[in-house]
Amino acid sequence: MSVSAQKKPNIIIIVADDLGWNDVGFHNPEMITPNLNAFVKKGMELKRFYVRPICSPTRAGLMTGKYADKLGIKGVVNHRAEGGLSTQEKTIADLLAGAGYRNRGAFGKWHLGHSDIKYHPLRRGFTKFYGHYNGAIDYYTHFRNGALDWHDDYKISRDTGYSMDLITEKAVQFINKSAKEPFFAYIALNAPHAPLQGKEEDLKLYGYDASQPIGNYNGGGVQNNEYNTVDYGKRGRGNTARQTYSAMVTSMDRAVGAVINAIEQNKIVDNTIIWFMSDNGGAMQFSATNKPLRGGKETEWEGGVRVVSAVYWKGKWEGGKQNNELIGYIDIFPTIEAIAGAKSKGAVDGVNVEKTFNGKTLADRYFFLGKEAMVTRKWKLNGDQLFDMEKDPTESHNLSKKFPDKYREMLGHWKAYVKDNGVIVAN
Repeated sequence: MSVSAQKKPNIIIIVADDLGWNDVGFHNPEMITPNLNAFVKKGMELKRFYVRPICSPTRAGLMTGKYADKLGIKGVVNHRAEGGLSTQEKTIADLLAGAGYRNRGAFGKWHLGHSDIKYHPLRRGFTKFYGHYNGAIDYYTHFRNGALDWHDDYKISRDTGYSMDLITEKAVQFINKSAKEPFFAYIALNAPHAPLQGKEEDLKLYGYDASQPIGNYNGGGVQNNEYNTVDYGKRGRGNTARQTYSAMVTSMDRAVGAVINAIEQNKIVDNTIIWFMSDNGGAMQFSATNKPLRGGKETEWEGGVRVVSAVYWKGKWEGGKQNNELIGYIDIFPTIEAIAGAKSKGAVDGVNVEKTFNGKTLADRYFFLGKEAMVTRKWKLNGDQLFDMEKDPTESHNLSKKFPDKYREMLGHWKAYVKDNGVIVAN
């Protein structure tokens, strides 16, 4: 349903960072996420929402509606990287600017280029930016590799406090100021991504005892990784890595609750779309769990590419339903485009999935996941293995030999995609 005569809806996209499939209360009662639990009860959980297994490619596809490979972003645009999301690409913020959305804010982690001012969010369609360019910053000092990475628009910000709290505060301020006309808020929360640093109030919810030693971990409890090469502070460490990770998830949940509360307080809940997702699966080396899904971040197993996601639009997308259609990160752009009555130039890879939120079925398709992986409604190819996703979502039974024709068919579609789009698989 495109919007013409009626007021265009506010659009809020909330992206968690490295959130595990089994690390939300509605999948695992040990996790304390009351706001997300309430959100899925009111809205609609997307049970088969796919992304790329690492952050920058997912964010690039979300912003453009295109597969990350086509954008030249196959890995993390980290602190050492030059380049970023091509300036030839129009972002969802550019799209909504053309549709009359005057206020377009980006809050939190950018991760799509910082080596040149042309990659800055304020040059990519946004009118407000507050947060950090890179990932894996210290939650308290906001430093990464000896440099302060905290910004308010173009300026370095020396605001003090836990990063999640600061991001949330600025996002809520933006909503309060923008509530009288349609706005777009992209809220990229940095939790529960490493380094593992929680807030004491959240750590206590998971049994933190200040009289006991803090966990002997830096970044996430593993050795010889990039997080241990950075001088992160010890503030915010709990007694164990898992305890700290869990506390960070709860902090992330509190941020979601604050955003929803701002929408309710401004009495605009019936005209606001909220889309929640994680950028990739949980990083198991940093205590995330993706059970019962196989694998995790940086793999094309379900635990790396199938993530927690839900949508809510009061009066339209609601009812506490579970949606089992194949939907992904590249579908956000064309869906919002149609709803907002916007018009982009050029083709995208995603499709408008709004009709499935209203109970209709999407046409089946071959959805590229990266490297040697592709999925349809029923089948998944991952390397030389084939799985029936309807019967075996945990990817326990390789059926490539049992169904050789289907395996060759999937492999053929994957090869065609790689050839047609010049994809370099070895990344």
